[in-house]
Amino acid sequence: MMTDWVRQVLDRYGQEITLCRGETETAIRAFLQPVTEKGEQVPDTATALGWIDGRQWLYLGQEPLEMGDTLTWKDVTFRVRSCRPYYIGEALSHYWAALEKEREAAV
Repeated sequence: MMTDWVRQVLDRYGQEITLCRGETETAIRAFLQPVTEKGEQVPDTATALGWIDGRQWLYLGQEPLEMGDTLTWKDVTFRVRSCRPYYIGEALSHYWAALEKEREAAV
């Protein structure tokens, strides 16, 4: 299949990520990276609890994500903001998603 190369690239170079959907956790491989901002000006916010990174993150993978899903990578948890499929011709190539760091709940 034409899109097998995407899976091969993810298997070789993708990050190990834990997808949490409801009570189910699944190990997946995907690309995860911060979205670069023009001039690297990130919309951070100062709160009573400290500084919050407002940067969005990019997900590229073959697992469809849904609103309410979370991804954990290197002890950082991300919440899905949106996700959409990308096709090459009629074949599904990968999913693209916008993520944001999950903010810790105040105690």
